[in-house]
Amino acid sequence: MTEKRLGFAIPAEVSPPQFLLPVVMLAVLTISLGFGILLPQLPALIERFLGDASTTVRVSRATGLLTALYMAALFVFAPFWGRLSDHWGRRPVLLIGLAGFGATMIAFAFFETLTAVYVERALSGVFAAAVTPVALAAVTDFTVAKAALGRRLTFVSVAGITGFLLGPTLGVALTRSFSGIGGAAGALTVPLMATGGLALIAALAVSVTLPVSGSMPRTVDEAAPVTEPGLVRRLLALGFVVSAGVAVFEVGLALRGKQELGLTPVQIALMFTLCSGVMIVVQAAVFSPLIKPDSTRWLIAPAFAVMGVSLFAVPLAADFRAMLAVVGAVAASAGILSPILTYWIASHAGHKSGADLGKQTSAASLGAAVGSAAGGLLYNVTWLPNATFVLTAGVALLAVWASLSLPGRLVPKDIASPSTAK
Repeated sequence: MTEKRLGFAIPAEVSPPQFLLPVVMLAVLTISLGFGILLPQLPALIERFLGDASTTVRVSRATGLLTALYMAALFVFAPFWGRLSDHWGRRPVLLIGLAGFGATMIAFAFFETLTAVYVERALSGVFAAAVTPVALAAVTDFTVAKAALGRRLTFVSVAGITGFLLGPTLGVALTRSFSGIGGAAGALTVPLMATGGLALIAALAVSVTLPVSGSMPRTVDEAAPVTEPGLVRRLLALGFVVSAGVAVFEVGLALRGKQELGLTPVQIALMFTLCSGVMIVVQAAVFSPLIKPDSTRWLIAPAFAVMGVSLFAVPLAADFRAMLAVVGAVAASAGILSPILTYWIASHAGHKSGADLGKQTSAASLGAAVGSAAGGLLYNVTWLPNATFVLTAGVALLAVWASLSLPGRLVPKDIASPSTAK
C-alpha cells in the first residue's frame, strides 16, 4: 500500500521517527552556533595571533579568507555527503558530521598559531557539510504535503538562524566572563568547548532517533509533473547570489563596525543578533498558514530588489542606528529568499533528495565563500570606493531580472490549480 507524498509514491506503513524534527533542528543549530560564536570575534582573535605584525589590511584579509575557507569546504563536500546519505542513510552521515565538527571545535580551544586556525576552519567546514543538507533530506523523507514541507524546512532553517543569533551574543558574554583565561584563543576556550560538547550531544540524539536504514524508498508517480530542465540549476544560482550577498554583508559589518564606525564588540554582536531575529520573523511569516506555499514564488524577484538596494546603502550608514536599519532590510530580504529557494529545490528534488539538497548547500556555501573572500580582500581597495557592497548590490539587482520568469516555470499554467497549494 502506498500514499502520495509531494508527487511520489512511498510505502504508507513508514512513519516518521519520534522527535525527528527537534533532533535535526538541534543538529543544525549546533553547526550555526559554532560559526556564529567565532565570526564577530575573528578580527580581534587574528590581531592576537599576528601580534606586532598586525595591520588593518592583514586582519581584514585573514578574516575574509578564514570565513571563505570554511564555506569552501562546505561547497566541496556537501554534494558528496548528500549523495552518500542517499545510499548509506541519513543517520551515519549525520553522526560523522556532528562528531567531527565537535572534535574540531574542541581542538580549536588549544590552538596557538594562525596556521592551525586555517586547518581547523577547513576541517570544521568538511564536517559541517554533512549536517545541514542531510538534516533537510531527513525532513523531506517523511513529509506528506507541500504546506507541511514548507513549514518543516522553515523550522530547520530557523534553528540554523537561531544558532547564528545566539552565537555572537553568547560568545561575547562568555569571553567577557572568562577573560582571565590564557593562551592564544584566550577566553574563547569556554564557548568553543561548549559548542563542541553540544555537537556530541546532538550526535547522541541522532543515534537514538533516526533509523539505521537508508533514505526512504520512492517511486516516481507517473502523474507527477516533470521538472523543467535547468530549473533547479537556476534556483541553485539564485541561492548562490543570496549567500554571497549575505556573506559580503556579514564580513563588511564586522570590519566596518570595528575599523570605521568604532563600534564595540557588543554593538557588533547586537547587529548580528538583529539580523538573525529579523530573518526568523520573516521566515515564520513566509511559510505561515496565511500564505499558500505555491504563492511564495511571487516573492523572489521583489526580495532580490530589496537586497540590492539595501547592500548599496550599507556604506551610506554613518552611525549605529543607520546600520541597524540597513541590517534589518538585508536580513528581511535574505529571510524571504533562503527558505523559499530551499522549498522549491526540495519540491523538485525527486527521489535523490540528499544529492539535490547537498547541491543546494554547496551552491549556498560557494556564494558565502566568494562573498566572504570579496568582503575581506576588496574592503580597502582604492579603485572603487565601497567596491564589495556596490558590486554585490549590482549582482543582486541582476538576479531580479533572472527571477522574473520563475513563477510560471515553478508552477506551469497547465498544472496550476487550487489543489497545488494544499
